[in-house]
Amino acid sequence: MNSLLTGFATTGTGDFLLSLPSRLSVWIAMSSYEELISMNKSHINGQPTMTDATHLAYLSEELIFLKHLLGKCLDWMGTVALAIFCIPLFIIFLLYVSALFFLIYQKTHNLKEDYYSNIWDDARLILSTMWDKFARFWNGYELHGTENLPDGPAILIYYHGAIPVDYLYFLTRYFLLKRRCCYSIADDYLFKFPGIKSLASVMRILPCSKEECLNILKNGHLLGISPGGVREALFSDESYKLVWHKRKGFAHLALDAKVPIIPMYTQNVREGYRVFGRTTLARWVYEHSRLPILPPYGGLPVKFRTYIGEPIPYDPNNTAAELAAKTKAALQSLIRKHQQIPGNMFKALMDRFHNEKEKD
Repeated sequence: MNSLLTGFATTGTGDFLLSLPSRLSVWIAMSSYEELISMNKSHINGQPTMTDATHLAYLSEELIFLKHLLGKCLDWMGTVALAIFCIPLFIIFLLYVSALFFLIYQKTHNLKEDYYSNIWDDARLILSTMWDKFARFWNGYELHGTENLPDGPAILIYYHGAIPVDYLYFLTRYFLLKRRCCYSIADDYLFKFPGIKSLASVMRILPCSKEECLNILKNGHLLGISPGGVREALFSDESYKLVWHKRKGFAHLALDAKVPIIPMYTQNVREGYRVFGRTTLARWVYEHSRLPILPPYGGLPVKFRTYIGEPIPYDPNNTAAELAAKTKAALQSLIRKHQQIPGNMFKALMDRFHNEKEKD
């Protein structure tokens, strides 16, 4: 133990911590050796007995094994720590690859029409197919309840995960099934990332005003909205609580457009991705700056199932507050029906692989 204290005194704190595993293994070896000698100190004519030699050889083998095991454990922990932060970055990388694909497609096909034009449908089909294959491969993605989606206009209200990749899965699967785009409202900060604005526009993801949203619905389109938005992404957790902050603008919109509201949620989305550093101070910083400063982590290949609930029909007798409360209750009911609360990463993983085994 003195050697550990000496090392701390003679090296910097950072260097000492980095060398701590190797110092511990040496200290364990020295301590075990001294203990063994004191317990087996039986000599014949001043020479150690065969028992001592056998024990020393055994101890040497054990220490070599333990050192190897310690190294493997540290390597594994480092790999896991790297992966849980790198996989969200990989999702961002895929988004930029998608944006690059659209740029190349535009140049090679000499397209000058705006991104909302149907002339982009072939590009949307290719990109949707690519993302849908990734969704199937990585998360075994399933979509349930499409019979609840009307052919006409409606507002789709969904739970916002830490990284809403599940919603992107839905958009691409829906386009493949219906050959129809679902318009979406996104936070303004999304469009500040270089190269993302064109990709979002092609996929009909917009920073809409109320008037633009009304026009989308009046033209017969489906419109996706997450009342919780970035706040819910950052400060909800494995309890799947809705963080709507008294928002009911979507209810005013539904009443003005006279369209139904449909709740939607993805099972295990919080087990797929979570947020690091969710504290009171972080919440205060977000509320005053609106900057999504907390880093997401995760990316485990857990099972994703998106469930679309039954429509809440337009009722002129409802107020916006009453309709918002109904919608919130319907979404919470959908979550309670299909989600283990609190969420469990291990169960979500086992659900994925058990499901794949049953298909085989």
